[in-house]
Amino acid sequence: MNLPNTRENALGAYLRDRRTKLDPAAFGLPLVRRRTPGLRREEVAQRANLSATWYTWLEQGRGGAPSADVLDGIARALMLTDAEREHLFILGLGRPPEVRYQVDDSITPRLQRLVDAFEFSPAMIKNATWDVVVWNPAFATVLTDYGLLPPEKRNILRVIFGNPQVREAQYDWESVARFVVGVFRADAARAGAAARVAALVDELCQLSPDFERFWRENDVHNHSGGIKRLRHPILGTIAFEYSTLSVDGRPDLGLVVYNPATPEDAERVKSLINSATS
Repeated sequence: MNLPNTRENALGAYLRDRRTKLDPAAFGLPLVRRRTPGLRREEVAQRANLSATWYTWLEQGRGGAPSADVLDGIARALMLTDAEREHLFILGLGRPPEVRYQVDDSITPRLQRLVDAFEFSPAMIKNATWDVVVWNPAFATVLTDYGLLPPEKRNILRVIFGNPQVREAQYDWESVARFVVGVFRADAARAGAAARVAALVDELCQLSPDFERFWRENDVHNHSGGIKRLRHPILGTIAFEYSTLSVDGRPDLGLVVYNPATPEDAERVKSLINSATS
């Protein structure tokens, strides 16, 4: 069954545009006797391992719905960036491509400055394996100071299932921990990191029978936001509104910000942070 005509036309126009912007010299192709800029259709088809006829039909808006493998081949042939490849899939299939997880431990100064800008709201950035890679002074003062932990221990799941103080701070630890495991499972799958987290899952199953029990339940949850209530050793009972935000261009990272839930909570948090930094 063919795509709706408007999508076919949009896909064809996008393919033509990307093709004509390529430099033949970059591919070692001769520059003589070229009447139009960019690569020829048959050259793109050859690079994508497609028939020239079908590729031509795609550009003309009458090739039908291509498969994900075909779009991947075209993306490589046209040397598309990740953003361009995503757009190609949306035009061709009506959805983004499956995430290709890539290990990237780099954190830009921009992200650190972003987190530090939340002066009186604890904030941190976690990766797909839930290692905490960035946190601000408010997070260290009010919640957990990951700077006191060795790098290999700076993991949310290791802290939740291995730190008695963190367990005691939760009002209903079992509900919180079960929910966290479901969110972790969904995050890892969304980032294409299921294989990457296998060793961590095995480790946690050995560390905690509770984690193994929750993991085998196979539940998944979203983690966009909610209310978190804690028994804080200094502040006593305190509540935060938390929001989880994606980091553009980094599907493996998630920004989590904890805003005090009430003006009274905000004043107490502010007082604690000011006293810690004075």
